[in-house]
Amino acid sequence: MSWEIPVFGVRHLSPMGAWQLRAYLDEIRPEVILVEGIDDATPLVGDMTRKTTRPPIAILAYTDTLPVRTIVTPFARYSPEYQAILWAAQNKIEVQFFDLPSECFLGLIDAEHERREKQRREALEAAENGKDGAKFSDPDEVAMPVQQPKLSLYEQIANQAGETDFETYWERHFEHNLSQGSYRGSSFEFGAAVRDLEEDRPHWRAENLVREAYMRRRIQQTIDDGTPPEKIVAVVGAFHAPVLRGDLPAMTDKELASLRRRSSKLTLMPYSYFKLSSQSGYGAGNRAPAYFELLWRSLNEGNVRGLSHRYLSQVATNLRSAGTHRSTAEVIEGVRLAETLSALNGGQAPTLTDLRDAAITLLGHGELTTVKDALVRVDVGTEIGELPEGVSQTSIQADFERELKRLKLTKYKTTVEQTLDLDLRENRQVSSEEAAFLDLNRSSLFHRLRMLGVPFATWAHSRQESTTWAERWSVQWSPESEIALVEAVLEGETILLATAFRFNTMLEKSRTIADAAKLVNDACQCGMMEAMDQARQRLQELSSGTSDFVAIALAAFELAQVVRYGNVRRFDPEPLIPLIEELFVEASLALFSAANCDDSAAVALLEAIDQVNRVGLEFADRVEENLWTDRLQQLADSDDRNPLLSGYACALLLERGLIPNEALSREVARRLSPGVPADLGAGWFEGLAQRNRYALLARQPLWEQLAEYVASLEDDQFKRALVFLRRAFTQFLPRERRQICENLAEHWGLNRDETAELLEAPLSEEEEEKLSDLNEFDFDDF
Repeated sequence: MSWEIPVFGVRHLSPMGAWQLRAYLDEIRPEVILVEGIDDATPLVGDMTRKTTRPPIAILAYTDTLPVRTIVTPFARYSPEYQAILWAAQNKIEVQFFDLPSECFLGLIDAEHERREKQRREALEAAENGKDGAKFSDPDEVAMPVQQPKLSLYEQIANQAGETDFETYWERHFEHNLSQGSYRGSSFEFGAAVRDLEEDRPHWRAENLVREAYMRRRIQQTIDDGTPPEKIVAVVGAFHAPVLRGDLPAMTDKELASLRRRSSKLTLMPYSYFKLSSQSGYGAGNRAPAYFELLWRSLNEGNVRGLSHRYLSQVATNLRSAGTHRSTAEVIEGVRLAETLSALNGGQAPTLTDLRDAAITLLGHGELTTVKDALVRVDVGTEIGELPEGVSQTSIQADFERELKRLKLTKYKTTVEQTLDLDLRENRQVSSEEAAFLDLNRSSLFHRLRMLGVPFATWAHSRQESTTWAERWSVQWSPESEIALVEAVLEGETILLATAFRFNTMLEKSRTIADAAKLVNDACQCGMMEAMDQARQRLQELSSGTSDFVAIALAAFELAQVVRYGNVRRFDPEPLIPLIEELFVEASLALFSAANCDDSAAVALLEAIDQVNRVGLEFADRVEENLWTDRLQQLADSDDRNPLLSGYACALLLERGLIPNEALSREVARRLSPGVPADLGAGWFEGLAQRNRYALLARQPLWEQLAEYVASLEDDQFKRALVFLRRAFTQFLPRERRQICENLAEHWGLNRDETAELLEAPLSEEEEEKLSDLNEFDFDDF
């Protein structure tokens, strides 16, 4: 059957498209409006047009089984599709989405993931077979073949038009033409031209052909239901507009049944201008949603030329708010410059590029940095959408909203990042238990969201390292937070249930005591005491079969952190103490054997040794401290263990007051003697210098022995020692290095005044040359 219906092609976030579309609908008064969008989202139209709904909003489709796939369709106030839906509601006209159903789109996404994975496997096989001379030992190193970057189709169009980018091209040629009907005609021709010039992307083209066949099927169904073709208006992307005709084939029942599908669910969600601005690609978003909102208002006020005044005035206002004064005269001159730039490019009004250039020149006095923040605020803005309470929410979204209200966090659901300091201690000045533990409950919620991967609150840990009751969080709402929440509904109907499910999954996958101990800590922070006990039991199961010092150390440290919370987190830590005692003994026994390692492994061991040492100090009355210090002494005295670790063990014993000055002097003399290989002696000193720097600075004999040791080295030995000494001294503060220089100067017979004079004097040419040689020295060779 051949038919032809009125089709209005648009760009998906186009103020002029929305404005002229409404005028077009007023003119032809259709009976049915078909809008590009996932077919099964039509029932959401009622919620989208409520009086209390405020764009930007988005339709979110997601799979109801793992792996989670999502589709997000955003709408701004000036989206042509959104205005078509509003017009239909205001005129009591039927409106439907008529693109592929969400389950088909999600099936296509699955197929695309499989296609990419297949390409990756083929590249891996080719590498293993020696094709292209490539060899890979790690599958993650295999990437798709690197191609020379080439301009996209839209970039080519902009170049041919003499514009710097496609956004400017589109705005100058499509967003400023007020002539009635101009937008519909030019966008139709643009879509036809793009189809002819389409890039070589066969799978992308195939997807569009499938979508367009389905749209024609839906148009045919609407006609079969009794609506005359001339009373149906289709609102679609300009690319699709030329092919929505009856002389082209529609999708058959058999073809529709053959499409791959993933079972799905739908919801509406608030969106943000920031997210719209961060999307890329034709039709996916625009770089300046707040600016286009200004354009939309100007169109509806019949004052497009006033956009320049409004834009630059807002930039100046933001500058003034930030403390940078700009006069009205500079704004007026900025408007004149923007209009001149537009005229030079044959435009009818300044584009965003023209306005930004004028703002930088006149308001920034030629410096982008001066106006950068103000431009971002006017271009992107902080607009965030709103939906009526309970609209199209999953159970976990509704639970999240309830938690925000209960914990007085609603004001933090904004795109502006805010810092929130929490005091987890009981507030005894309030009457109710809920208020007394408000911050503690907030912390539990934030940690549960962290476990679920919902980026609403970012933990900055304790405000002070020594406190267990203080936490600092950066709180900021984003569409990603909403999407992550929706995805989490597959694991539980509420935040607590989803976190428990995620926790159990992670517990089943834990294979080391460090993993289990981390989960004990996580469960404590989430306020999930039953889960914490499960993790403790799993930790006990794993601890019997491990001798990994690093894992044991981390597990003991994590448990010690949990015990430190004690009454603050409102739980009894006593059941964890015996486990800490057991792990402490295992770590002490494993230390000496673990220290027989190379320098790369020693770096991780340093942190682990420090963790065990901190546990020993904090629980000195419960753990076998003597066993730990004996093992540290064994390591400090050893010549066949890693010298960095031996030096660090010596530093810990020195810190505890277990090495007298005479013993330290003997050990320094022994380690830094000419007969000791350079890398061993200098490596030992690097370990010693990791801690107690103030104590080391006060020991003049130490620096005398170090100076004599360095002076005794041959050139090759000196270069080897330099690797370790360089690392050791980079950790000293400038004032500490100066103190070292003064210590050495005293050894060489100089007084402090002479030393200061030498340090502040400019370098000689010979010294500059030696320093240059040192900077160019390749330390990695050693």
